[in-house]
Amino acid sequence: MTDQRPIGFWLKLVDRMIDERFASTLEEHGVTRRQWQLLTVLSRGSATVDELDAAVAPFLSTVEGESSTEHLGELIESGWVTAADGPSAEGRYEITERGSTAYTRLAEVVAANREIATEGVSDAEYATTITTLEQVARNLGWNDV
Repeated sequence: MTDQRPIGFWLKLVDRMIDERFASTLEEHGVTRRQWQLLTVLSRGSATVDELDAAVAPFLSTVEGESSTEHLGELIESGWVTAADGPSAEGRYEITERGSTAYTRLAEVVAANREIATEGVSDAEYATTITTLEQVARNLGWNDV
């Protein structure tokens, strides 16, 4: 019997495989994974760049100083996202009707990917995995602020 591989092996392997699958699937629809994530945040309501950055922080490259601004450009050009209107909306972005329609279509594709990834994993096993990974992250200094 071989030695059990450590958690780091599985985390990096699964992370890479998720990234690759999402990238290829979303690319077929003309969207990057970061753009998908921004659409997800904006589907819940308007947000500033700082709020978007905070929401997708684990996915942004800290080495390159990456920001959501870079990913918003194409979404704005495509008419999926716009600057929010109104006196209290300065610096906020919101999803457009066109963007909402595209998001709904993409959500179906993403849901199918998630089903493939979790096939054979019970709801209880999935919940335990998420709870465990969150605790490991907290043990290593992460806090959800």
